[in-house]
Amino acid sequence: MFRVDTTIPHGNACDISIAVGEQRAEVGFASDPHGGPECLWFCFRLSRDETEAPTGEVRLVLKHPYNMLGGDPAQDMRPVIRYQGGDWTRLEAGTVEGLADGRSRVVWVIEEPLSYVDLAACYPYGVPDVEALIRETEGYWHADTIGVSQGARPLVRLSNNYGTVGDDRPGLYLVARQHAGETPGSWVLDGLLRYIASLGGDAPLVWAVPLANVDGVMGGDYGKDNFPYDLNRAWGTPPMRHEVLAIQRDIQRWKARCHPVLAIDFHAPGACETSGIYCYLPDPSRHPDRCQEALTWSTAIKSMLTERYAAQTFERVANYPSRWETPHFSTYCWTEHGVCGLGLETPYAMVGDLVLTRGHYREAGARAAVGIVKKLRME
Repeated sequence: MFRVDTTIPHGNACDISIAVGEQRAEVGFASDPHGGPECLWFCFRLSRDETEAPTGEVRLVLKHPYNMLGGDPAQDMRPVIRYQGGDWTRLEAGTVEGLADGRSRVVWVIEEPLSYVDLAACYPYGVPDVEALIRETEGYWHADTIGVSQGARPLVRLSNNYGTVGDDRPGLYLVARQHAGETPGSWVLDGLLRYIASLGGDAPLVWAVPLANVDGVMGGDYGKDNFPYDLNRAWGTPPMRHEVLAIQRDIQRWKARCHPVLAIDFHAPGACETSGIYCYLPDPSRHPDRCQEALTWSTAIKSMLTERYAAQTFERVANYPSRWETPHFSTYCWTEHGVCGLGLETPYAMVGDLVLTRGHYREAGARAAVGIVKKLRME
């Protein structure tokens, strides 16, 4: 009667179980690590045979949340859902059910779909959303293919101007989705780019790669620490991923055509973090000068995010254990180009009690852009 389909764009689910009773059906699933050591993302379509009588409601059971990155407290996971291809909405908080051996699972009860329903860990963002951004900003953003992914997909960079060699116009280089499942980063970047478009010719020169790990985005990977190399751990010289090689060479072109001032890498943290948006800065004990410069930018961004979106501890140092010692994007920008590099982390579901929508993400991105532009105009 029911079927789970992961062949849809961004599809990801495994350990599927389906049980149908007289009053209710239960569909169990887990996040598929897709060969990597970490999992978090899931996305699938649940369809039913329309010729059979409905059961009433469906229990969606997320298995193994304790194995997901940041999967505790599991009740703070708030997936998104859409019926029959309609608009995405958030589910209410799920119920955490304990099992006899100490394991747990998260349960959401939904209305049975007439034909199908899609479920995802967060609002998906892919190629059609980039195309919508270009269309809805009336062609302000020009899309160019700067290379291909390791899976031979086009690697697209957006720009509002190509600049000219030796130009002194302030320049920003922006990247999102090095970790393919971290869709909040894309929505924040989307809002930032929409605000920049509203400035017309008064905007800084901005080049942006909205889907850096496009293979993982399309394939439904989570993408953090995936083998053979996490995209954001591949920024050595030489680089360890072909996408990184293409972006590095694009950064060189960008740097020659503007006065480069800032590079930002948009991410999302653990699945259940709710403290708010925060920023990764260089370690002050190792790079005090870099940290001081980065603080001027993070302060400008935080001032506009305010307590509505910003975490109380906004400036942080990435001192968590890493599986690789090769540089991140931000480290590469500092070391190879002398450009301030920041990492911006946006939660998947909530800031405190505020349940995040796509509108909230875009607003946060626009606010960040306001802070950046204000700082540029004061200099």
